[in-house]
Amino acid sequence: MADLFASDAEPSRPREASADEPLAARMRPRTLDEILGQDHILGQGKLLRRAIESDRFTSLIFHGPPGTGKTTLAHVIARTTGSRFEALNGVESNVAEIRAKIDQARTYRDLRNQTTVLFIDEIHRFNKSQQDVLLPHIEKATVRFIGATTHNPYFYVNSPLVSRSQIFQLESVSSECLIQLLERAISDSDRGFGSMAIEAESEALRHLAEMSDGDVRKALTALELSVLTTPPAGDGTIHLSLAVAEESIQRKAIAYDADGDAHYDTASAFIKSIRGSDPDAALYWLAKMLHAGEDPRFIARRLVISASEDIGLADSNALRVAMDAHQAFEFIGMPEGRIPLAHATVYLATAPKSNSAYAALGAAMKDIEKGRTLAVPEHLRTKTRKKLASASGTEDEKLQYLYSHDYEGGYVPQAYLPEGRKYYTPTENGLEKRIKERLDYWRQQMER
Repeated sequence: MADLFASDAEPSRPREASADEPLAARMRPRTLDEILGQDHILGQGKLLRRAIESDRFTSLIFHGPPGTGKTTLAHVIARTTGSRFEALNGVESNVAEIRAKIDQARTYRDLRNQTTVLFIDEIHRFNKSQQDVLLPHIEKATVRFIGATTHNPYFYVNSPLVSRSQIFQLESVSSECLIQLLERAISDSDRGFGSMAIEAESEALRHLAEMSDGDVRKALTALELSVLTTPPAGDGTIHLSLAVAEESIQRKAIAYDADGDAHYDTASAFIKSIRGSDPDAALYWLAKMLHAGEDPRFIARRLVISASEDIGLADSNALRVAMDAHQAFEFIGMPEGRIPLAHATVYLATAPKSNSAYAALGAAMKDIEKGRTLAVPEHLRTKTRKKLASASGTEDEKLQYLYSHDYEGGYVPQAYLPEGRKYYTPTENGLEKRIKERLDYWRQQMER
């Protein structure tokens, strides 16, 4: 009797890469112990490892930079738990394909008592309706769902799907781990280059690892290019020197996505370095953003915000410098436009810092949000002002608006806010120290 599952059985399991596939595919880890660089979630005793080894998980979402092993981990999980493996891609797949995979999974569960891992790469590309199709089948355990994304799932994946899944973040692989993987590929006779005579300088492997920026696929691809394009010496040995490695990976692969975590994380590091008065770090993050193709206008806007938020009244000229840098960039464009951006970055990083005005606004906003809205005092409402000869007089007279310019120094004690609330507390940083002195004097006059 023909096996009704024969045509579907083979592609439903994680398969071995063939000899003619790229090195990165051939060297894909087959067990949890072969996965390097993710000990924070796969180390002995860690939650995810325990869940996999005990076969006690339902739905998982992996997120992290490209080349960190999200797809590989899904394959390993299916292999470790003896599950069928079905894969879809968020860019190419549709609802009909999702339903077809789920129907196959239900058949295998009912007739063979076999579980199915449904892996969806780039799950953030699915729209809401596509993601919602998965929900009832996850709850009924028809499939074990594993999603992968380079974006933060809490922002890019629907909340109902996130709430039904355990979220794990994969980190960029360290250079030391990448070197181990490269050495493994050189010595592995079955999947790597172990059958070839290869001598690799340690400096060459370190260069490939560091220039891959934590991306396993990038490192293995660069190694493969080095080996296959380097002619052997007279004795048949392929010598991988630092010069060969530099030619094989000519430009550092920056892990940076224009609308994802790397974008926001790098911008955050940039602003925090300015706030922390570290011009060297600020310039580095600026350089990384520019090198990765970040929109310079986005950088200019962040500088303008920082000028008011972090420098503020300690040096009000910082806002002018940031605005001038933005205008200069618009005038001259790239590549020279990066020069005024660097100018403003260093100025802001080395300027005295104060967030007093920003903090004061936040306190006032908080009062308003709590519902403690105050009415405008009678003497401040729109009307023809009445000049008084002096600040003395009856209580009724004191409630009338006093025109500040009629008094010496352009100041006269007068209530502008009921209840005497204070929001602004100036610092003694930079030029704000002078503001503090003036304000302390005026507040003393009000208290008399």
